[in-house]
Amino acid sequence: MTTTPQRTDVLVVGAGPAGSAAATWAARAGREVVLADAAVFPRDKTCGDGLTPRAIGELQRLGVDDWIRAHAVNRGLRAHGFGQTLELPWPGGSLPDYGSAVARTELDDHLRTTALKAGATGVEGAKAVDARLEGGRVRAVTFQRDGETFEIECERLIVADGVRSGLGKVLGRVWHKDTVYAVAGRCYVDSTMSDDPWISSHLELRGESGEILSGYGWIFPLGGGQVNVGVGTLATTKRPAEVAIKPVMARYVDERRRDFGVSGEARIPTSALLPMGGAVSNVAGPNWALIGDAAACVNPLNGEGIDYGLESGRLVVDLLDTDLSRTWPALLTEHYGEAFSIARRLAGVVTVPRVLPALGPAGMRSDWLMTLALRWMGNLVTDEDRDRAARVWRWAGRQSVRLEHRPPFS
Repeated sequence: MTTTPQRTDVLVVGAGPAGSAAATWAARAGREVVLADAAVFPRDKTCGDGLTPRAIGELQRLGVDDWIRAHAVNRGLRAHGFGQTLELPWPGGSLPDYGSAVARTELDDHLRTTALKAGATGVEGAKAVDARLEGGRVRAVTFQRDGETFEIECERLIVADGVRSGLGKVLGRVWHKDTVYAVAGRCYVDSTMSDDPWISSHLELRGESGEILSGYGWIFPLGGGQVNVGVGTLATTKRPAEVAIKPVMARYVDERRRDFGVSGEARIPTSALLPMGGAVSNVAGPNWALIGDAAACVNPLNGEGIDYGLESGRLVVDLLDTDLSRTWPALLTEHYGEAFSIARRLAGVVTVPRVLPALGPAGMRSDWLMTLALRWMGNLVTDEDRDRAARVWRWAGRQSVRLEHRPPFS
């Protein structure tokens, strides 16, 4: 058993994709890094396990794309709903033209191992419960493990402890539920479609009484005879999600048994509440920053967060020698503010009753509209893209920000 470090240059709390990416990039930059997590790896994580081309691009940067290609690879989305089925290839452009899906038990363990191989020191089973601050700067983080309490001093702190972000709350993080958020659940089942080259999404998700819910169901092939099956619904404080997710998920699994060759019972059913679209404030201090899910870097239109976790983990490392209280919120706003603003505005519209039943059938009758929706919903638009769809998306984002009473990350 290695000795737990008492101090470090960069302390990363949370070893999911965001934290492991940050630890990897910081270690590769020659910094002394400690990567701490409350769990002992490998561990499970409630997630759809999907990796969009945006996430694949970040994994390529990390140098783990060969490992990803050894798993399930998909070429796009098969959308079902309102009597139609459309196969929509990933749009490509400046991003990779393929996606994947890897169970988080395996993905997170591999990314954490990548960080340790880069030179980070791992600390497992240690829950961050408090922080010692001096003049707004974090000097140390307090951990609890096996009934014992200890501190790790640090010069810089990166908080990547997930959607609930207990350490973020200690530092003043506030989640604003007046913007759209999601309630989602997932499980694993055996399926004859586990090697399907398409991920599937059912846009006509129905509740117990047959009503259309403001959300969708998904089936992501994992290979090896398994698929990840889940459902997610959108909500706001004004229109809360009064839906029991696990029963909806069980019904969705049963409805898919024939079409997707599902057999056996759902395994490891879990659910989660997801802050999205930068709907948090106090994301940074002079020497600390929240990244990934802790900073609500989750796409409001599809619930994807792995890509933003990987990206924010890379981006924050370049700013570690700056006053993060100024530079980090500014960078998050620059990279994600416009896209998150328009995305959560559109997602909020979907929570209005009768909107989805009215617009869904029309959209599903057009391959062109749904391809455009796939690109926008997946935020598969980069700064390098100059085509008309990209320009329209960025223009809409700018207009949306101007109308915000509380822009993302504020």
